[in-house]
Amino acid sequence: MSAWPELLTKQRDDYAEQGEDWRDFAREHVFPYLDQRLPAMIETHGKLPAVCEEIFSRSQKAIGLDCDVVVVFYIGIGCGAGWVTTYAGQPAVLFGLENIAEEGWSGLESLHGLVAHELGHVAHFYWRDLRMLPKGTDAWWQLYIEGFAMVCEQLTLAQESWHMQGRRNAGWLKWCQANRGWLAAEFMLRADKGESMRPFFGSWYDLQGYKQTGYYLGHEFISSLATKKSLQEIACLDDFTTPLRRLLQEFAAH
Repeated sequence: MSAWPELLTKQRDDYAEQGEDWRDFAREHVFPYLDQRLPAMIETHGKLPAVCEEIFSRSQKAIGLDCDVVVVFYIGIGCGAGWVTTYAGQPAVLFGLENIAEEGWSGLESLHGLVAHELGHVAHFYWRDLRMLPKGTDAWWQLYIEGFAMVCEQLTLAQESWHMQGRRNAGWLKWCQANRGWLAAEFMLRADKGESMRPFFGSWYDLQGYKQTGYYLGHEFISSLATKKSLQEIACLDDFTTPLRRLLQEFAAH
């Protein structure tokens, strides 16, 4: 990775900003499994160029994505299967092959969903940047942006796509739907206490055995707004926390 210093620095900084030592996570979650995951990483690397080209074109038509995007495929230290950031001064999506392999997302259906999701993030951030709107850092911001990207994923693919469900998370959507009220109450409780939200979003954490349930909650919020507002209007909300909390309170009450 030293041959790509910007990419190396981004990964190290990502852990440092969370107050974590990247070495601890890499030793436990990444390095021991690289050999066994290599075939899946090679498979993913072979598919991603064509998938990215196809889904980028579909995103332009479906959600109005109107900026160029740099795409980087790399094997890293667990910073995510997809990571929207900048690279070489341009909007970029970094695809971590080690995380994609770990999640079992090397199939075309999962990759289509993942790429569509990340391009949804690109559109969201780009539209906010055009209006010079700030990005958030708290749990409510994460729920907002992941929900937005989930809706973009489904609009781009013109189907009910939940790429995080994958093959290993059977029954994920049904469980989320059945436990929506509990998830909403638990999210608010943890957010208000300032506790870690990794069980809602992180690939190495879960709630009652189900991972990344925050994506479902966020999707429900953005879907409710999409009946009244355009995607760009939703992307450029000044106050998203108030209506988001209100909806979660409604869920928790039923």
